[in-house]
Amino acid sequence: MSNASAENTTLTLAQLNALTGEQACAFFLSICHCQRWAQDMDSARPYATVPSLLGAAADYWKNPTEEEILESFTGHARIGDLSAMEKKYSAAAKEQGQVASASRAVIEQLFEDNNRYFEKNGFIFVVCASGKSAREMLGLLQQRLSNSRGQELATGAAEQAKISELRLSQRVI
Repeated sequence: MSNASAENTTLTLAQLNALTGEQACAFFLSICHCQRWAQDMDSARPYATVPSLLGAAADYWKNPTEEEILESFTGHARIGDLSAMEKKYSAAAKEQGQVASASRAVIEQLFEDNNRYFEKNGFIFVVCASGKSAREMLGLLQQRLSNSRGQELATGAAEQAKISELRLSQRVI
C-alpha cells in the first residue's frame, strides 16, 4: 500500500491488523502525519475493537512534542487553498469540501488570514473542518489570530486529535 493509496483506503479492523508494519505506518501517516505516532499505532497492533484503536490514537497523541505537532501539520493543506487541496491532499478536499462552495470573498479572506496566521506563528492554521462552513472556519481563524504561538500549538494539537479520531472512525470499520 503506497502513501497515496493509504490516504483513500477503508479497512476492516482485521485487515488493518494484518498489514505489514510498513503498510500500517503508511496508513497511520495518512491519518496523522507524525512518524512517532504512526509507529506507536503500528506497534500496538493488533487492535481488538475500533474503540480500542481510537483510544490508542488518543493515548499516543497525549503530550506530543512541538516537533511532532509541527510534523503533523505538514499533512494538511491550508484551509481555503483550493488548488493545493485538489492537487495534493484529496483527504483534505473531502474534509474541507464546504470551502469550495463558499463565496469568492470568503475564500479570499480565508487565504489572506491564513497567510497572516502563518507569518505570525510559523505554521498553518489547523482546525477540524468537518461540518463547518467556510464562514465558520474564517470566524475561528480570525478569533485564533490573537492567540499566542504556544496557545496555537496546543489548540492545533487538540484539533489534530479530533481530525485523527474522525479519519480513523471513517476509515476503519
